[in-house]
Amino acid sequence: MSIKEKAIELHDNGFNCAQSILAACSGHIGLDENTCKMVAGGLGGGLRCGEVCGALTGAIMALGCLNPYTKEGDLDAAVKISNATKECTKCFREKFGCIRCLELKKAGFSCDDTIGYAADYIEEIMKKKDEE
Repeated sequence: MSIKEKAIELHDNGFNCAQSILAACSGHIGLDENTCKMVAGGLGGGLRCGEVCGALTGAIMALGCLNPYTKEGDLDAAVKISNATKECTKCFREKFGCIRCLELKKAGFSCDDTIGYAADYIEEIMKKKDEE
């Protein structure tokens, strides 16, 4: 099952967009599915107030696991995750015209639209990392 298929299945089963993306990535990012669901639990619905899309937030959390910045003073790692986050956000904005949940809904995009895109994006990043 692809990350996209798993993420949409999780969302269909009641998990929020951020949980769905992060948990669908669990086998690839060093976190178990339940941990992913716990840490992303409050991030759906645009941080529960219509702000940054949960699918984008989940994707950025997965990027953080794929590009860990955990050591004090590790400027290379800090720059790497910063650049990965900026690129992900830029691509998401280019695809949908905005990154805010409320604006996405007003523009007619569904959660499945944003989840599908974010999942495909992360899966592509994972493939590139595997090739390195």
